[in-house]
Amino acid sequence: MRRKQLVSWKHWLGSAVAVGLLGGCSMAPRYGSPELPRTELAPPVDYFSVSWWAQLVEPTTLEYAPREVASPAYDPLSKTVIALTRDGYIRGVGEDGRVKWSKKTATRFAAGPSVSEGVVFVPGGDGVLYAMDAATGDEKWKYAANESLATVPVVAEGLVLVASESDTLFAVKAADGVWAWQYRRDPPSGFTVRGASRPTVRDGTAYVGFSDGYIVSLNMKDGGANWEKSLSGSGNEFLDVDSSPVLDDHGQLYVSSYKNGIFALEAETGDMVWSSSVPGMTALVMRGQMLFAVGDARLDAYLAEDGRLLWSLPLGERAGFTPVFAKGMLLVPIQRSLLFVDPKTGKSRVSWNPGSGISATPFVAGSQVFVLSNNGWLYALDMNGLKG
Repeated sequence: MRRKQLVSWKHWLGSAVAVGLLGGCSMAPRYGSPELPRTELAPPVDYFSVSWWAQLVEPTTLEYAPREVASPAYDPLSKTVIALTRDGYIRGVGEDGRVKWSKKTATRFAAGPSVSEGVVFVPGGDGVLYAMDAATGDEKWKYAANESLATVPVVAEGLVLVASESDTLFAVKAADGVWAWQYRRDPPSGFTVRGASRPTVRDGTAYVGFSDGYIVSLNMKDGGANWEKSLSGSGNEFLDVDSSPVLDDHGQLYVSSYKNGIFALEAETGDMVWSSSVPGMTALVMRGQMLFAVGDARLDAYLAEDGRLLWSLPLGERAGFTPVFAKGMLLVPIQRSLLFVDPKTGKSRVSWNPGSGISATPFVAGSQVFVLSNNGWLYALDMNGLKG
């Protein structure tokens, strides 16, 4: 573990060479691990600095291409970062980068935790939803879903919502873990895309997608369906609606079908407003009037009002995890690295690979960003953001 030893890019970027990514990322300088010796070839870059980093998982000799897919989370009350790693451990890491507590579970995780009022909710790959004290790791309760859990839990209206890899959405009471309701759809018989849709909740309604190509509006009181809408048409393969639905302030819902593209719907009725035939998209995020979509080797920006394409950035590889905003920049994990993109222009400013790339969505807490690399290292970045 390293603590606040290196405060700017020009002081620590090791073995950093200005080389390009593929396609549209070719102008983005790409930087390697800060563990390597510094080279004079590295130009100073002030988009961010590294506050600390800590190794959480020891490498194994027979492991090929390790991947960490669970986004970290942060508890502002105890100033603890919660990280779930491929060795099955839940860890609480302090603001100095030292592990404060840990808990071993039976298997690796498919999604990250969420924190609410000092409690961390952990979706276990072992089919258990854990509620733990974020500061100490003490268990408050656990709920046995008996299905591998695949989404970051959503805490809303006294419930915790989490979806499984088997297309079941579970709702349990946040206070004690008692089952409230569940909603299930039968998965299609053909191939599906890895991942599941994280529900979005507003005004007593949960919106969530499923691998059979449906988007569903559910009543938060009992899980009853308000409406169900098919977005992927006929067939039985790659129908998935895995993106977390996005809602704007005007009651419009945005969601992507892997097979058929991006859809804007009336949230109250499910009626279509517009659609864009861009297959392969798996994640959406919104900022103002712009909708950003990421998926098979591209990042797109659309005007949310009518679906007009504003710009498109080729990525050179599949990017299936949700981007996040930090200090005016769009941070996109693309497995080989973390890409820093200007959301107004679609220009990639820098690409950072801390070692073995990044698969998990980073977690943003103010001007800090917590990044879990594929080799099991946790990084705390201090963002400076865009200037001009």
